[in-house]
Amino acid sequence: MFSGIVAAVGRIQLCEPLQDGVRISVDVGAWDVSDVAIGDSVAHNGVCLTVIEKAGSVLRYDVSRESLNCTVGLDQAGGELNLEKALCLNDRLGGHMVTGHVDGVGEVVKFAPLAESHELVIRAPAAIAGYIARKGSVTVDGVSLTVNRVDGREFSINLIPHTVEVTTLKRLKAGSQVNLEIDLIARYVERMLEWKAQS
Repeated sequence: MFSGIVAAVGRIQLCEPLQDGVRISVDVGAWDVSDVAIGDSVAHNGVCLTVIEKAGSVLRYDVSRESLNCTVGLDQAGGELNLEKALCLNDRLGGHMVTGHVDGVGEVVKFAPLAESHELVIRAPAAIAGYIARKGSVTVDGVSLTVNRVDGREFSINLIPHTVEVTTLKRLKAGSQVNLEIDLIARYVERMLEWKAQS
């Protein structure tokens, strides 16, 4: 479980093909990973990955073909990634409850300055658009954000300068693809309503 509060930005140093996926080496720079062990979970652009090797500031992961098919940004050498360690039970939940399981890939419609902030407009896949609500939470490339406006499949977010500065979202432009995770609560609400309708 994660909170969507990005702790660092890493870079994919190496991407090696496997029989069914890739092995990536991620340089985390000066980020303190002394408490990260083999087998631990770390979120990369919102995708939960398991550490298989650790060498100084470099962490290695095996990414399955299934994960690659459902996400973007994990197989591009040189690409930057938003990083977050898994939560401990006594951690502050500064964002919202994030599982690290991407629900779909969205497309950036607009990313532009708006006074001191930036407006980010994303078109969600039809399959998950109904889960995104005004003033609700959504995870974009691992970043916990609040939805300001919803119009069909498109939704708008206001990014404060700090968020732009400390995440990879500053690199977005119209046409960019982003990993989206809907609010965990929305999944349970849908399941409860579905079950009630069947009973």
